[in-house]
Amino acid sequence: MVNVKRAAIGAALVVIGSLQSLDAQDVTLTSRDRSVQIIGDLLGFDGQFYRVETEYGELTVDGSGVDCVGPGCPNLKSFVADLDISGAPEIGRLLLPALIEAFAAENGLKTDRTAESDDKFSITLTRKTDSTKLARFYIRLNSSGEGFADLLADETDIVMSTREITAQERKLAREAGMGDMTRLGRARVLALDALVAIVSNQNPVEGISVLQLSKIYSGKINNWKTIGPQDAEITPYLRDLETGAGAVALQRLLLQESQAAASATRFSSDNFDLSERVSIDPFGIGLVGRSATLDAKILTLTGPCGRSLRPSRRNVKTEDYPLTTPLFLYLPARRLPKIARDFLSYTRSPAAQFVIRRAGFVDQAPEEIPIDFQGDRLANAISVAGQETSLAMTREMIATLRQMRRLTTSFRFEAGSVRLDAQSRSNVEQLAGALEAGIYDGKTIVFVGFSDGDGAAETNLEISRRRADVVKNAVQKAAETADFSQLEINVLAYGEAMPMACDDTEWGRQVNRRVEVWIR
Repeated sequence: MVNVKRAAIGAALVVIGSLQSLDAQDVTLTSRDRSVQIIGDLLGFDGQFYRVETEYGELTVDGSGVDCVGPGCPNLKSFVADLDISGAPEIGRLLLPALIEAFAAENGLKTDRTAESDDKFSITLTRKTDSTKLARFYIRLNSSGEGFADLLADETDIVMSTREITAQERKLAREAGMGDMTRLGRARVLALDALVAIVSNQNPVEGISVLQLSKIYSGKINNWKTIGPQDAEITPYLRDLETGAGAVALQRLLLQESQAAASATRFSSDNFDLSERVSIDPFGIGLVGRSATLDAKILTLTGPCGRSLRPSRRNVKTEDYPLTTPLFLYLPARRLPKIARDFLSYTRSPAAQFVIRRAGFVDQAPEEIPIDFQGDRLANAISVAGQETSLAMTREMIATLRQMRRLTTSFRFEAGSVRLDAQSRSNVEQLAGALEAGIYDGKTIVFVGFSDGDGAAETNLEISRRRADVVKNAVQKAAETADFSQLEINVLAYGEAMPMACDDTEWGRQVNRRVEVWIR
């Protein structure tokens, strides 16, 4: 039975989940003033909260306000938080362990790594002063899809994924009582990478268009003479489609699984193995993450209009490079132990961004780019002036922007949708957090909208303004505790006045449709 006083139960109970499941055992939880008593079967304990099955349903109780008596009561002094993490090896092999070790060092903890196999290991966090074990991170390297399957089977607490959750996985998660896995707080971008085309250094080709890549991987182009000087059959390499990396590659090339060329050599292992194979094959081409290119040559993305893009750190941050790929952590609805929550908070800190860069990935720390470093962009603006965009507008735009600095924080939308893409949704949270912290107090923030060149210039100008307003409103709504009296926020729009890529493909048009953030 459960004996409670109504005035006290609201403060004592919180309806949330827990991390560590225990065999159901009888416990009695009694508040310190003896006014609340809960009797039931202990289902779990996360180091702070008890989860108890009672005749009135499942209740979660703050352990700091009660005493526990019974055979199921845990030892509070020796509690070790266990966290299971499963999914993409691109995240779990190097990046995640590096972040865990840096988090431990910052908090006066030492780490001990124990390997069960090549794809399964644990990292234990221990207090240096008295050797008390505080947490164990169990990491399983399989694939993004396997990570989601483990979550649905309640066999993991966090999923590492190189792609967004699919519609089918979202449906299964809802049916399993996990709610909407795309809601705020359920998914976060840990770092950024980019899908790049690589060839051997023996290959004379230096650039390739996204359309040519798509035709290679759909079997429509099979000889290098279509792209470069050599007459040789192309050997395409691709990650297995069961992996997140393989699925992302096809998605970014706008190909269905059924359209993938049967001739492509598939790799079920990680990107490094694929890169190594391409580096020794003079006729090979591969699609891998920017972080795993090894000694292979990265091809520049080109277009018929003469514009080209390389996967530089800044181009990836701003998504000006069209094949940017966020790396995700998906979290359950249940409450994780405090040390796990502290670690997840750490992954967004400035110190963690440095670790991410050292691991070969692109961090999310915003950078300010002076207009002096944006010559290519200004050249693009001048090149389209005099067509549908007047030279007077171009001059006005340059005169306005040269007084400010562009942030690497940019916003783009999903194809054919008004919904922000995954990286941009993460950017909303990042920028809102910076506003709440007062980082931009005393400054002016300007959301600047741009469009592609498809359609009438006046219509595109209005569309770009509406998009800038949408982003501004989303950031202000997310920054709940920000003091907006301490800064100025404006909106500008320039339509198709500064294209980043060619408008002749969907990839190019999507790159051009964006909202930038400028600071003065």
